[in-house]
Amino acid sequence: MSINAEYINPFLEAASVVFKSILNVDLRRGKLVIKDTPIPSMDVAIIIGITGGVTGEIVYSMSFPMVEKIAQVLVPGLSEDQVKHEYKDIVGELANMITGNAMNLFASTGKVIDMTTPTVIEGKSFSITMIKQTTLGITLYSPMGQLEMNIALK
Repeated sequence: MSINAEYINPFLEAASVVFKSILNVDLRRGKLVIKDTPIPSMDVAIIIGITGGVTGEIVYSMSFPMVEKIAQVLVPGLSEDQVKHEYKDIVGELANMITGNAMNLFASTGKVIDMTTPTVIEGKSFSITMIKQTTLGITLYSPMGQLEMNIALK
């Protein structure tokens, strides 16, 4: 099963645009790896289901220190305690913006996809079972930290 670049590029482009326009940082693309599942490798993960012309999951993940930096930019003045209570909404909204932008890019090529509301999970001890399917993993580097993007679409 090959993963088609036309399904990957809108997510990469959308992530770059959102990080630049909202957080004022550039994302540098790391190497692509093929995995057999989209399970995330970092502390905080955002899972978005994709339906429509393609189906599957997009899983964004990042370290908690990166989440804190994002929260400070998006909601300046939050205390450390407030960040701990609000970060799921904050990173969920960021993932929504990225995926929404990607959906618009798909629509401009005539592909219609829908997405589920992002599910944010965190902690080193969480366990998720995801359908085993060919996944493209991409690490995007920024001054705030690394964003891992696992794209499992068919």
